[in-house]
Amino acid sequence: MTELSHIRNFSIVAHIDHGKSTLADRLIQMTGTVSDRDMKEQLLDAMDIERERGITIKANTVRIDYTAQDGETYVLNLIDTPGHVDFAYEVSRSMRAVEGSLLVVDASQGVEAQTLANVYTAIEADHEIVPVLNKIDLPAAEPDRVREQIEDVIGLDASDAVLISAKSGLGIPDVLEAIVQRLPAPKGTRDAPLKAMLVDSWYDPYLGVVVLFRVMDGVIRKGDQIKMMQTGAKYGIDKLAVLKPAMVDVPELGPGEIGVLTASIKQVRDTKVGDTITHEKKGCETPLPGFKPSVPVVFCGLFPVDSAEFEDLRNAIEKLALNDASFSYEMESSAALGFGFRCGFLGLLHLEVIRDRLEREYGIDLITTAPSVVYHVHMRDGELRELHNPADLPDLTHVDHIEEPRIKATILVPDDYLGDVLKLCQDRRGIQQELTYAGSRAMVVYDLPLNEVVFDFYDRLKSITKGYASFDYEITGYRQDNLVKMQILVNDEPVDALSMMVHRDRAEGRGRAMCEKLKDLIPRHMFKIPIQAAIGGKVIARETLAALRKDVTAKCYGGDVTRKKKLLEKQKAGKKKMRQFGKVEIPQQAFISALKMDS
Repeated sequence: MTELSHIRNFSIVAHIDHGKSTLADRLIQMTGTVSDRDMKEQLLDAMDIERERGITIKANTVRIDYTAQDGETYVLNLIDTPGHVDFAYEVSRSMRAVEGSLLVVDASQGVEAQTLANVYTAIEADHEIVPVLNKIDLPAAEPDRVREQIEDVIGLDASDAVLISAKSGLGIPDVLEAIVQRLPAPKGTRDAPLKAMLVDSWYDPYLGVVVLFRVMDGVIRKGDQIKMMQTGAKYGIDKLAVLKPAMVDVPELGPGEIGVLTASIKQVRDTKVGDTITHEKKGCETPLPGFKPSVPVVFCGLFPVDSAEFEDLRNAIEKLALNDASFSYEMESSAALGFGFRCGFLGLLHLEVIRDRLEREYGIDLITTAPSVVYHVHMRDGELRELHNPADLPDLTHVDHIEEPRIKATILVPDDYLGDVLKLCQDRRGIQQELTYAGSRAMVVYDLPLNEVVFDFYDRLKSITKGYASFDYEITGYRQDNLVKMQILVNDEPVDALSMMVHRDRAEGRGRAMCEKLKDLIPRHMFKIPIQAAIGGKVIARETLAALRKDVTAKCYGGDVTRKKKLLEKQKAGKKKMRQFGKVEIPQQAFISALKMDS
């Protein structure tokens, strides 16, 4: 049983690629938590896709035993958090389970957009923050400039920031000492009724659902009967362990400690993140405040290329949803693509990661429809409907107005590229809110519609700034705008999979681009095919795909011209009839290419 004064719980926060996972590796290695034989790079990133992309997706925990210079032994619970904006909710969740944070900043790049976002999350959670400057062995490192920047931009005192190089292990002992000396010990009462916070849960094929929790008050023992306060479900604890990254069984855990339990829970859905765990009898009175549930931001349809693989896709999606509580799905069918699922994601990176995992871990070829966001449709009778798929928009005579989600985007960009960034944001219907300077870099805050950001905003931003801009956003709410549903008609038949919501001023350009693209993608038929973009009954753009035609006059040599005319008239009538009953086959490749539309 560890005394409270000898426990330190902390998380590592930073911008993408500033060295969080590498620092975690070094802390684990220096304290001998994992033997050198089992040590590998990015030890806490367990998924293949995390290791391959070099990013952290799930927040991971590890318990480290450390003997400080004063001879005392401390228990350090470390949570390594993701840096990417799509997984910001993972960060905010982890922050609630700990009392302090190490803020890692790259000594050559300085403060970036995500550094700010994650620090503010830590400050909101009342954390003690220790600044750590990483990569000081690089020739481009400027620790003094970055210290000033931390003070100017974030307002943290960085005069005693720890200088390290996580890759070579330089300065790691100083980090361990700083954790013990400068971060606060947790608070909690041993004799109070059990109150523990459910931080995360995942599915293990051998153990069932594994629950990661942090004890606030009381003691939890193996064999206890526990109750989840939100769901009211009751379980008996089979296994109680701490993570050193591998599970090590323990008989009990007291206040301030972080551990995992298994209790024959069947579904990850039964363990709500942020729930309070207490004893079934003599439980605590009031639950912990909990977290806001994660809200999907981007929706898109996933369809199997081969419709026979639909059942496999269903099983794969169900298994993935077991591990990822922030991913939601429901069945949908489309005339063009057959049966599939409408899935909700936290952002485009999350979408890519899920899609990659489905294709790689389950071997299914997928078609992804255009990503869209959730619109609020206010009906004339006062009802509010959520619109996930533009094809389901109700009849406009019953609609009062439509609202779209807006975000507050923070962009940090070197001065030279500022003009291009401002132009990009204006083109995407952005409203500038502030423009300040942090050293030689401008910090721009814009109010943007999420719909415009979802498509390819991030790629465009990176390309116009040669990769120097960093970008972070948070959702601020909904606002009414002049939005319309644009349909694509091929041979006068609407194609559901290609309908989209656009701003009325943008509709014409978007429609024209779509028609031109489809004209190149659809193969020619024996009759001519009109491709139109329409809003309601009004066509706003049109392209015509010419027909393939047989030379019916080839056998006429000389003679009266009326013979040729007669044959051509006959052909014309045939084509007309064909066009009436003809079906246009749109190849699936055309859908995929049309949906990857560049602005």
